[in-house]
Amino acid sequence: MSDPMRPRASLRTAVVRDVLREALDRRLKAVTAAEGTAGGAGRVLDVLDTGGGTGNFAVPVARLGHRVTVVDPSPNALFALERRAGEEGVADRVRGVQGDARGLFDVVERGGFDAVLCHGVLEYVDDPAEGVRNAVAALRPSGTLSVLAAGLGGAVLARALAGHFAEARQALGDPHGRWGEGDPVPRRFSPEQLTELVTGEGLTVEAVHGVRVFADLVPGALVDGEPGAVEALLRLEAAAAEVPAFRAVATQLHVLAERESG
Repeated sequence: MSDPMRPRASLRTAVVRDVLREALDRRLKAVTAAEGTAGGAGRVLDVLDTGGGTGNFAVPVARLGHRVTVVDPSPNALFALERRAGEEGVADRVRGVQGDARGLFDVVERGGFDAVLCHGVLEYVDDPAEGVRNAVAALRPSGTLSVLAAGLGGAVLARALAGHFAEARQALGDPHGRWGEGDPVPRRFSPEQLTELVTGEGLTVEAVHGVRVFADLVPGALVDGEPGAVEALLRLEAAAAEVPAFRAVATQLHVLAERESG
């Protein structure tokens, strides 16, 4: 039986999907224990995916049995989400609403979710601290926050390996980690900057992962043309994800945090 949270070809998201699946399992056990519903008794989690787009994370989470609300400003993305959820047989567990991180509580309930995903959002919002603050405010008194954002070190390394040394130097010294006017990403973060945003809202950081440490640097021909290469690269990414030296040069950074009641 295939794992719904880890498709073989999904090199760019495999680490986060594995971590997220385990975190949701832990959260469900904590919720059911607190409510006295041994074994789950049909209980599922309410998950909010801010900026969830076409459902790259929302649909696999729904396939695990949870209810997912996706907030995204793009009607085209939400249309694709609806179609994808239908094709995957989870249309009854995925709801898409148009909105953004800044006006989050115009479209969803404050304090109404067991887990919140804030993936690919903080790079683009005007105020990342506000984005995190709203994500935390959407959590119930205890809950799980998953943040995924662009990493500074990965951009510097990628520009340097491509021979764009001046751009790599520019990104390294730029306050937002941008390599020039043509850079499509408005902002990047170091591991320290991203964790400070989360802890600043009173959450406890459980883990920090480097994502796409190697996947964006290895030529596709080396992966596609070698039997077993995809699985080997997946295992390498997983092994390197929590090693500080590799986190520092990852294309993306993932922070998993908990909000505890009391």
